Amino acid sequence: MTIPNWITFSRLLGIPFLLYGLYNPTPEAQWICLAIFLVAALTDWLDGYLARKLNQISELGKFLDPLVDKLLVLAPLLVFIELGKVPAWGVFLILARELAIAGWRVNQTTITGANIWGKLKTVSQIVAIALLIAPLGEVWRTPSLLAFWISVALTLISGGIYLVPQNPSKENPRLDTKRT
Repeated sequence: MTIPNWITFSRLLGIPFLLYGLYNPTPEAQWICLAIFLVAALTDWLDGYLARKLNQISELGKFLDPLVDKLLVLAPLLVFIELGKVPAWGVFLILARELAIAGWRVNQTTITGANIWGKLKTVSQIVAIALLIAPLGEVWRTPSLLAFWISVALTLISGGIYLVPQNPSKENPRLDTKRT
């Protein structure tokens, strides 16, 4: 297993500690959870950077990295539903998009990297989850929820862009309506 894959796997190992801490309502536990979450989020960038820099891009990494990313995002969001911090239907929209993209990818011969919308989705999810984890007080409730709903919107937009071909005539010549 490559160094980037080990880093990805370590991100997976942090999730149980994050979940355990989210059920502890003390500010100290919440700050620890925030640190675990942010370190895990930063390792997402690190493993990709190292895979490219060290020329250690692997099929396992291409599979494991997005899977762990989804678990890192969905695990705390599911806890937030239980704790009453976010509505279930917003998390359902994120989950539905992730399952749709994962299902779509199964039939693809090549796995493409994230476009700008996918990156915006990821950043917005990290910001929203970080705000929801942090013990910032009631004054931050509305900004945290706003960040959550922005992440839901960007998740749906990026999913739509991912699934709809940008230039259908190049993807499928039968869709080309121009006759030459």
